[in-house]
Amino acid sequence: MKVIHLAKTPSILNKYLAQIRDKEIQKDSMRFRRNIERIGEFTAQEVSKTFKYKPVKVETPLGVKEVLLPDEKLVIASVLRAGLPLHYGLLNIFDDAENAFISAYRKHTSETDFDIVVEYLAVPPLDGKTLLLVDPMLATGRSIRAVYEVLLRHGTPGTVHVISVIAAPEGIAYLERHLPPDTYLWVADIDEGLNDKAYIVPGLGDAGDLAFGMKL
Repeated sequence: MKVIHLAKTPSILNKYLAQIRDKEIQKDSMRFRRNIERIGEFTAQEVSKTFKYKPVKVETPLGVKEVLLPDEKLVIASVLRAGLPLHYGLLNIFDDAENAFISAYRKHTSETDFDIVVEYLAVPPLDGKTLLLVDPMLATGRSIRAVYEVLLRHGTPGTVHVISVIAAPEGIAYLERHLPPDTYLWVADIDEGLNDKAYIVPGLGDAGDLAFGMKL
């Protein structure tokens, strides 16, 4: 698996990351959502550099110009509900992409262990397409694996890009063991690790709650 750590190269991305982590700025859920969306837009531009391109002639009022346009059939698949702002950021750039939505959550079996439950899925055919699999927090990696295996029931993608905002090294190592070796993993930032409840430290908290409010 090819891991791309975007914050390793300093850029405006660092500003968005600092703001989504800041516990005072987090109180503004609209700003939190917009910053996650910006991270999606930033990441989309980086992902687009890996695409295949084809020459297309565009007719202007004064002549004809040949330009290179992406030659990809994209599907953006996001894990509900935390993945929605990141999904919108990617869709702002890849505005002709198809979309898929998956519900996945932790069902705790003890204080420290849990199963991943996938309950809802809306997805187009995937055969031969470029799959962008979106989940903002890559902690253990088990949710991404579970979602990916369910998605495969609807076809085999030609290329897979996993896109996250913050990841733990444990989750990255898990995906390296369980996803195809030619998978791309795009991570805005990589943190120290997981605590005893398998949450990312220092992380930012619950991305879904920060974006959309507390849940029962």
